[in-house]
Amino acid sequence: MTRPAPFSIRLTPEERQQLESQVGAMPLASYIKSVVLAAEAPKYRKRRKPPVAEQQLLAEVLARLGQSRQANNLNQIAKHLNQGTLAVDPDLEADLKRAVTEVAWIRTKLMEALGVSQ
Repeated sequence: MTRPAPFSIRLTPEERQQLESQVGAMPLASYIKSVVLAAEAPKYRKRRKPPVAEQQLLAEVLARLGQSRQANNLNQIAKHLNQGTLAVDPDLEADLKRAVTEVAWIRTKLMEALGVSQ
């Protein structure tokens, strides 16, 4: 069985002196391994970069929002509903159906991008 390649670490003279004062009779390499591999050794989280697919989905959603006037249209509809002045004609009905479809699409894409199952 072959042994793995050695691992090298650079220490300042002060760092090495500090370690040597802590090891007692234990070999320095054994002491370092015992400290580093201890259950209490600090664990650092990796920076999580969103996967490219998530970024693409979110960019697509934002682009779609920027291209549409759905938010403004829905706001105007809500305003007329609150005032009691909403007259539903075929054009408005079509706009409402488009808005509902758009909101459903946005919800689906955001859920996908966030990795949330529906």
